[in-house]
Amino acid sequence: MASPVFFLICMLHSVVALTCGAMMIFYTNEVFVFGHGSEIASKLVGSTPHDQLLIRTSDSFSGLLLFAIGFLLLMVAFVNDREFQVFFAKGCVLLHVAMAMWRFYFERKLEELGHDWLRQVFGDIVLALSWVSFLVYSWREKYD
Repeated sequence: MASPVFFLICMLHSVVALTCGAMMIFYTNEVFVFGHGSEIASKLVGSTPHDQLLIRTSDSFSGLLLFAIGFLLLMVAFVNDREFQVFFAKGCVLLHVAMAMWRFYFERKLEELGHDWLRQVFGDIVLALSWVSFLVYSWREKYD
């Protein structure tokens, strides 16, 4: 029996990942300005044309990866196996917690990105809690 909560969470995460990935691919500078402010965005772009090209290519590939993850989440949303859904949700919780830990231990030490780490860790924890809510819901459904 498939869970409608799993479908809802997957679709929500998919829309966010697809949108953010597309924005990172096509509107990199605007995403930097929106997320970090214009002063830091100008520093993140690079100083030489070669650096700018490398950074722009790297950000485009990151956006492509995020877009692919969104597409994967869209496909996974239609899986009806309860055991797979629980396994997938546990993996997503682990992934979001690992991202929050990475931001806490490494990203906060970067001079230019150091002031954004708390907001991003909070976002990672909220995303992990959405999957935890599904796990609690499925546990409650299983044992009621």
